[in-house]
This record gives sequence, structure tokens and C-alpha cells, in this order.
Amino acid sequence: MRITVVSLLLAAIAALTGFGVANLDLFAPGRDTVPLLVSLSVVWLLFAAAVIALRGVRGRAVVVLILAGSIGIGAAAMIGPPNTSTDSARYAWDGIVANAGVSPYAYVPSDPRLDSLRPDWLFPAPQIGADGSARCVGERIQTVHRGGPDEVLCSALNRTSVPTIYPPAAELYFAGVRMVTGPGPAYWPLQLTGLLLSVGTTVMLLFGMRRRGIDLRRAALWAWCPLVASEAVTNSHVDLLGVVFTLAAVFLVTRERYWRGGIALGAAIATKLIPVIAAPALLRRQGWKVIVAAVVTFLVLYVPYVLTTGIGVLGYLPGYLTEEGYQDGTRFALVSLVAPGGAGVYVVAILLAGVAALTLWKTDPAQPWLGQLLMIGSTLIILSPRYPWYALLLVPFVALSGRWEWLVVPIALSIRMLVPSVQLTRVTLAVAVILIVAMAFRRAGPGAVERLLHWGPFRGRPPGRSA
Repeated sequence: MRITVVSLLLAAIAALTGFGVANLDLFAPGRDTVPLLVSLSVVWLLFAAAVIALRGVRGRAVVVLILAGSIGIGAAAMIGPPNTSTDSARYAWDGIVANAGVSPYAYVPSDPRLDSLRPDWLFPAPQIGADGSARCVGERIQTVHRGGPDEVLCSALNRTSVPTIYPPAAELYFAGVRMVTGPGPAYWPLQLTGLLLSVGTTVMLLFGMRRRGIDLRRAALWAWCPLVASEAVTNSHVDLLGVVFTLAAVFLVTRERYWRGGIALGAAIATKLIPVIAAPALLRRQGWKVIVAAVVTFLVLYVPYVLTTGIGVLGYLPGYLTEEGYQDGTRFALVSLVAPGGAGVYVVAILLAGVAALTLWKTDPAQPWLGQLLMIGSTLIILSPRYPWYALLLVPFVALSGRWEWLVVPIALSIRMLVPSVQLTRVTLAVAVILIVAMAFRRAGPGAVERLLHWGPFRGRPPGRSA
């Protein structure tokens, strides 16, 4: 009966995921985000019910259900094109340019020197109206004026007039996918690759959990997670590749393969930079090996692009940080309540440094995922980005630790994307913090508050602990 219930819930998740991808998006004129919010809420509730129901399943059925759900939900997420982001269009273009022998950092996509490389699905021809004016048509198509108002370029990219922002490992990934498929196919090549990587991550978690004696049912927190289906598969975000490398680094370092773990960590950072926040928890034992290997790997991946493009390898990163409000502190939803404006940047830096120090100090090197959960989750709460796919890096560590309450963080970021209200973001993030703290005290057991209040570096051991 438990297996049947879980199977029906997984089928419902897959069906609703496919329906949402095929029928709901953020690109229609006068978009209405209410259907997307309702669909998102129902999918997350079904996901929670499936995870709870899985607790009653034993034996091989657990692995079968987890893998079947990972494959089925991921396949349903491929039914339609990206529905909340156009980033994968840029991925495809960067890959096409790289395979033509041109550095993706060298020219902006609208540069006329790249006109011979443009596939129609990324750069459709403008339609000419009765008055002779050219206009771009399509939900995902933007109008770019080149040289004057009469020279129109229609583009599926979201920032056609700025250089790429993605690091070299990501660019190699884009080029690799397009080397196999060519420039013609639209969105499905990256979606299929995302499906393969997400299922591969599920398999990696299952093997890693079995080796370490962790309950395999926790892997469902990644395998069936709605965020993974939408952002790793439907919208094909390259953050998933960073997750794969980061998780590999964790499993290698915990098996005392420090050099190999450092190489995997360096590749993760050279994919999206964000995985650097997973590093502190990996440095308690033989940390210098991990750091050296990561730095060397990062530099080796960058060198070929630096030699051809120079400082241009920074791409749009400085402009992006300014655009997103990270340089002046306007992006920090909670911190801006107590430190508005530029002061918020300093407060954020102090908070992140403090969390990193705590993570490095307290993390058990044999089980670094708890420290990584704290570091990554806290960073997301403090920085409060408006893109939920950044939280993909958090989900595997939720699975490894079993701390399901941290999934409220990606839910809050998803709501922020769909409803861009600072007040609502503050409420959802505050709810996330309250839930996480409450669960931390509950897991700590009776007397946790008293132990915390009486403990200090100059007061010896916490009450109740003997030498």
C-alpha cells in the first residue's frame, strides 16, 4: 500500500510538472503569475506528501521509487521550453560561438561580426509591417537596435548587448553540448543534459549515502524536489553542473582523496563561482591540499580564455553585480532592514565571514554536509537573490543531512521571483529563518536553550557535559 501511495503521488507530481511546463510561463504579455504560484504550491505539497509516505517503504523498493521518480518527474519537465528563464538561450549561443572557434568573451551577441553564426530559433527574422517598419514577434523574443532604430535584431537572449558572464567550465559545457547536437536544435539538448545530470546526481547520492550508512530515503529530497525539475531540467541552469562537481568534491574529500576533491571543487567554482561557499566545510583536514588543487584547477581552466581575451574573461560579472544591487546593498532583503544602502554591504561581509569561520571551526570533517548546509543556506538568506536556481546547490546537502526545513529557502526565493515584492520577500525569508531555528532547537533536544545561554569560550563546557 505504501509503495502504491508513493507511486500515485509521484505520478501526480510528474503530471502537474508537465502541465505547468506546457501551459504556464512568465513570457506571455500581461503575464499572470497566480497560476504559476498555485501550480508551484501544489507540486511542493505533493512532494512533501511523497517524501512522508516514503518513510513507510523498506528494502529495494526505496531505490526503485527514488530513481523512477527522478527520471519520471525530470522527463515531464522536458515537455515544453523554459518557462521562467531564458538563460539557456545564452548557453546555446555561447556554445555555438565557441564551436565556431570564437571566444564567447570576445564579442557581445549583437555584434554584426557574428551574423553568420545565428540560428533562426535564437535570432528569428523580424516581421515587416505595412508601414515598412521591422518588429520582433514571439514570447521569448526581444528587440535589439543595432546602429540605429531601423536596424533591428530579434533575439531570444535576455542580454544580447552585453558579454557573457559564465566562467570557463560552464563555457566548455555549453560547447560540448552543441558539439554533439549542432546549432539547429532549440532547448531540448540542454534539458536532456540537465535530466541526465540530475538523475546522475541522484545515483551519486544513493551510492554516497549507502557507503556512509545514511538512510537512502533522504535522496528523495533531491530526486523529487520541484526546484530540481524546474531549474535543472526545464530551465536547464548550469548551476546543476556546479552541484555535480561540488558533490563529487564532498565525497572525495570525506574518503581522504584531498587532491582529487580539490580538483572537483575547482571545477565547480569555475562553473558558476557560487560553489566557493561550499569550500569552508572541506578544509578542516588537509585543507591546504584542497585549496591548492582547487586554485590550480580554476586557473588552468581560465588560462586559455585569458590568453585569447585578456580581462574580457570577466564578461558581464561587474555589470551584473551592479544591476542586481549587490554593490550598493539594495538586494539584501533582510539586512537592508537594519543596514540600508552601502552599509549593508559591510554587514553582509561580516555575517558571511562569521558563518564561514563558524563552519570551518565546528564542521565534522567526516560529515561536512551539515557545515555546507549552514554555509550555503545562510548565504542565500543573507544575500536573498531573486533567482531560485541559486538554491540548487543547497538541495543535495539538505538530502545528505536530512534537514528538510532548509527547503523553505528555495521556496522563498521562488516566491520572490514570481512576486517581486521586497515586503513579501522579507516575510518569507523571516518565516524560513524562524522555522530553521525552531527545528534546530528541537533537534538539539531538551535543555538546548539553557545550554546555549550558559555556554561561552570562557565558561568551560556547556552544562550537562563531562570531561
